[in-house]
Amino acid sequence: MKSVTRSLRILEAVAQHQPVTVGELTKLFGLPKSTVQRTLVTLSEAGWLRANRKDTTRWEIGARVLAVRPAALQGSSLFAAAREPMIRLRDAVNETIHLSVPDALQCMVVVDRVDCTHAVRTFHAIGDTSPLHATATGRAVLAYLPRADVDELVARGLERFGEATPTDAGQLHAELERVRADGWSVNRNQHRPDVCAVAAAILGEDGVPLATVAISMPDSRYDASRLSELGGLVADTAAEIGVRRHGG
Repeated sequence: MKSVTRSLRILEAVAQHQPVTVGELTKLFGLPKSTVQRTLVTLSEAGWLRANRKDTTRWEIGARVLAVRPAALQGSSLFAAAREPMIRLRDAVNETIHLSVPDALQCMVVVDRVDCTHAVRTFHAIGDTSPLHATATGRAVLAYLPRADVDELVARGLERFGEATPTDAGQLHAELERVRADGWSVNRNQHRPDVCAVAAAILGEDGVPLATVAISMPDSRYDASRLSELGGLVADTAAEIGVRRHGG
């Protein structure tokens, strides 16, 4: 149990001081550098920590922490602001509604879900992660990030999940321009086969994307003639959540 306790304390310390170096943690705990480094690597392999993307000698919280955060998130302003509008959106379209947050440029993480009543529906568990470039939720976020961040993501390589997945800079930037023009993004089988979604970003007061709300449906119920209607509904819901979160 000593090693488990040590790992948890190091995890808590990273959360408090991130981004933090091995040396800083060594001084903080009075442990051998090799022990701290080994613990960090183990936590990283499990998804709890990751190296900072701008300085890989520093460590910060990873996606796994976001995945187990929903219980705590229920008391947050985002969760409180989003829940009622998500239910109303579900009632309006009878499709599954997801609330997701970005983990830097690593992925999107599902933090809440309101299910539809259809026997056949899409399913993303709370804590599920997905790539930014291949999903409606991810591109809804990317559209409002600085160009340098998008270029950094492209430089890492854009994995292909299907024929429609944007895998080069020009294709991705063209999609992001459409998102900015429309106010919402769409994914038709670009990440998971037979899964479609329409999403919009929830913006902070400074215009930074904090989260996304999405309508998710199987391809069998995707209707291109309703795309503008669904996009308008999800964009309005995202805007309402943003206003409610700011206390408006």
